[in-house]
Amino acid sequence: MRILRPQARVIGHGATPPAQDAPFPLFSNPQSILFIASNPFNEPYTLLEDRMNAQTRIRLGILACALAAFSCSQVRDFTESLKGLAKCTFKLDSISDFRLMGIPLSGKTSLSDFNLVDAGKLATAFAQGTFPASFTLNVAAINPNDGREGKFKTPATITGFPWTLILDNTTTIEGDIASPVTLPSTGEQTIIPLRMDLDLARFFRDKGYESIVNLALALGGVNGSPARVTLKARPRIKTDFGEIAYPGVITIVDKEFRAQ
Repeated sequence: MRILRPQARVIGHGATPPAQDAPFPLFSNPQSILFIASNPFNEPYTLLEDRMNAQTRIRLGILACALAAFSCSQVRDFTESLKGLAKCTFKLDSISDFRLMGIPLSGKTSLSDFNLVDAGKLATAFAQGTFPASFTLNVAAINPNDGREGKFKTPATITGFPWTLILDNTTTIEGDIASPVTLPSTGEQTIIPLRMDLDLARFFRDKGYESIVNLALALGGVNGSPARVTLKARPRIKTDFGEIAYPGVITIVDKEFRAQ
């Protein structure tokens, strides 16, 4: 076996090539055996090192490309999911348990449906400058992150929902949710009940007694609906990055789901 003297380079792990004048170069240095075993084709050490370095660089390049592609895909998927969370949609669903001066309006369509006692209470209260009303405004919400269209299946938790109630284009009261509301990742509606307590006389006294009662009946009577209600809100959504507030106020109505 012909053993070539390698160029003046350091062999792996600090070893030196076998000396030329050693009587038995093959066995005089145990590190020489490792050198020969790793060089079965008897290449000069410089060529062997360059070939191994080139192969290593190729493998590392392939690995880096694979990791980059995987990372970009994961970042893109997560970004799309985050966009979806910022696009939860809302709509006014219904009004329930409407009470005027503590009197339930369910089953009533006009002033004539009130008995004498209840009618007397309403008239007395209006004359004294107060007309307290209470009801629940049910807001429907949808989380679009349902696992379809390449999105993650991710629930969204509404941690804050500061709102402003508008009745007949008149701004009235403000409030927020009492506790967080979780929107499941199913694409189905979740109802957020908002309890409203306000004095209608404070905002509509100039419209007269009958007009206020008719407004209350339009909201909470037999045919009651949120058609004359607008809600402005700016939800805060909890994600893995913390809370994210909507960039602007959402105008929520009963005709369609909206995200802005």
